[in-house]
Amino acid sequence: MLVVNFMKHFSLDEIASWDRFYRANFINSLSGFKPVSLIATKNTAGIANLAIFSNIMHIGADPALVGFINRPKDAAPHTIENIEQTGSYTINHIHPSFVSAAHQTSAKYDLEISEFEKVGLHAEYKADFPAPFVMESHVQYALELSEIIPIKRNNTYLVIGEIKHVFIDPNVIENDGLINLSKVESMVSLGIDAYCSTSPVARFQYAKPDKDSAMIRFE
Repeated sequence: MLVVNFMKHFSLDEIASWDRFYRANFINSLSGFKPVSLIATKNTAGIANLAIFSNIMHIGADPALVGFINRPKDAAPHTIENIEQTGSYTINHIHPSFVSAAHQTSAKYDLEISEFEKVGLHAEYKADFPAPFVMESHVQYALELSEIIPIKRNNTYLVIGEIKHVFIDPNVIENDGLINLSKVESMVSLGIDAYCSTSPVARFQYAKPDKDSAMIRFE
């Protein structure tokens, strides 16, 4: 482990002067490890789309809402346009066995080309849900569009969906409902193109101001 004994100051002016790819990697990794998943959609012409996203976030549990940030439409139009057209999409966790294929979905394929076919992953349809799931994924959930919120500062969009179906092995669900994603090797991302595995460190009881939280067994 690196022992930190010196912290350098980087001003906004210095950061702004960097090469844009270096700057993007720096800022993107500054917020830390992020969940990374494949979002699958299908357009009204019946063409399935698959794209990797590393900015997926929990919004709320009741109702069950999940959000993700879509880049400006001129840079990444297919996923958000398909969701606008159909209102349906799925989110599928990524595992080490197909991380290379998942990363390849970030390539800018033409609209009439399905990333499923290009990268060698398989679409599956179930629960009468119109959008495809990724067959290789061990954690899959389907969402219906709730709202799309434009972010004016950088022309991105917060896309919020409500969970309608979840497919997961019940053996990875702890007694209190926690999904132990390390058991299925769900991956996280760092920066733009780095992927990492996770391992359990600790769980604690609900924190209260007048009592130290006890550690819970977690492995």
